[in-house]
Amino acid sequence: QVRLVESGGGLVQAGDSLRLSCTASQSTDSTYVLGWFHETPGNEREFVASITRRGDYIDYTEAVKGRFTLTRDNAENTIYLQMNNLKPEDTGVYYCAAGLGRSYNYKVYRHWGQGTQVTVAS
Repeated sequence: QVRLVESGGGLVQAGDSLRLSCTASQSTDSTYVLGWFHETPGNEREFVASITRRGDYIDYTEAVKGRFTLTRDNAENTIYLQMNNLKPEDTGVYYCAAGLGRSYNYKVYRHWGQGTQVTVAS
């Protein structure tokens, strides 16, 4: 059983930065991909970014390219999402996810964290 624990959310002003962390309790086949999804009320959970175990594939949704950077520290079983130049539309709950392969579809991921709230004031 893989557990994912997120941290780093908070309330910031537009243009500010946050760094989200997600630590996995163990490294398995189902943590080959670790990533982040964004959820707002009334909408499906949306892909933000993901990274494979060796960092050879890093994917970002178009809305965050050039602003967010995803890194992975396998020694700590942790990924970090550096979020720069935050915008009000970035507001929402960010969930860490783990899975067997790269996908934009939240339904195929196998493990989830509890989420961390990011609020960007306008």
